[in-house]
Amino acid sequence: EFVLRNWRIVKVATTKAQRKLFFNLRSTKKRLGWFSHEEVQQVADDLGVPTATVLEMESRMAGADVSFDPAPDSDDDDAYRSPGAYLEDHRADPAQLLEAEDWESQAHDRLGDALEGLDPRSLDILQRRWLNDDKTTLQDLADEYGVSAERIRQIENNAIKKLRGRMVA
Repeated sequence: EFVLRNWRIVKVATTKAQRKLFFNLRSTKKRLGWFSHEEVQQVADDLGVPTATVLEMESRMAGADVSFDPAPDSDDDDAYRSPGAYLEDHRADPAQLLEAEDWESQAHDRLGDALEGLDPRSLDILQRRWLNDDKTTLQDLADEYGVSAERIRQIENNAIKKLRGRMVA
């Protein structure tokens, strides 16, 4: 039991059949290479386990433990083979997500503050021309306010300039 627990970092044999194979497979193996099909069948028959279990245990015992992240002082070859070198997480970096969320929150707050600084007519024109889902035409606003469409456009442009100035500051 001690040998089984401490032979490797990763547990190799978990079932009764695998434990039986663990202790008998190395002594049964005649050469260093992989088992032939006949040898697999013979070991399976001798130990009373399925051939798939023999093949699985052979591959487990033949493989070596690999550190996910190599030690800082390991050579480049070890670092290249470690899973940490070629497996990557394609999701966004949590720091970048937090930064983007923080930036968006600050921009939203600055926009709200800048909109509060506009006069009621400019605010109404900007909201109806840019912020509402149903965009109001220049002519409709001109008719409502009793000015020309050109004057509405000028008020709109001045309000946008004020917003930009307040958002940057």
